Amino acid sequence: MRKIFFYLILSVFVCFMTSCGFDNYDEPKSVLKGAITYEGQTVRLKGTNGGIQLQLYQDGYDKHDPITVYAGQDGEFQAVLFDGEYKLVTKDKNGPWVNNRDTIYVTVKGTTDCEVKVTPYFMITEEDITMTDNIVAATCNVNQIVDGAKIGQAMLLVSKTSFVDEATNIARQNKANVTAGKVDFSLDVSSNANVKAAKALYGRIGVKPQGADQAIYSQVFRLK
Repeated sequence: MRKIFFYLILSVFVCFMTSCGFDNYDEPKSVLKGAITYEGQTVRLKGTNGGIQLQLYQDGYDKHDPITVYAGQDGEFQAVLFDGEYKLVTKDKNGPWVNNRDTIYVTVKGTTDCEVKVTPYFMITEEDITMTDNIVAATCNVNQIVDGAKIGQAMLLVSKTSFVDEATNIARQNKANVTAGKVDFSLDVSSNANVKAAKALYGRIGVKPQGADQAIYSQVFRLK
């Protein structure tokens, strides 16, 4: 009986010390931050539901699964990490750009800045969105970057928050058979109950290339 009691106490002690050991590990404190860009211009993206993901790999550890880093709708990203050598790539077939997946080697120490350069199929410029009465009007230029790329769909999106994208909206107008150049939208929201109830409204234009899983976006405009 004494032996059983002794081993029970010993087991509890070992578990306690192991737990303390785990608790005493230092947490990561260094920061890797940056932006996804094209020719120095930040690329605007879908920022909800894990739309755009980057992947970080660190050699020398048993765990070889990537660390997922999510990009915001402004194209910027940030991750808290341990100091060390990392490899950064875009997720395979994720994003409105050519799927090159060039590896970026990053030495993380303290706060480290990083630029992820991509080649989008299209870029949106000279965008403007306004709302008069119950009509949301929008215009933009769609610039073709990659020869042979085609537009699958152009979208005018309205949201009740400043997060606006293909998945997060309360009103939208989709346009098919769109080509590069000037694109105009006119969306009547007079019968949309969600729009009527919203205290604030924001608009954004999106262009989704054929064959891509994500769209490229304009800046966000406050409409109300």
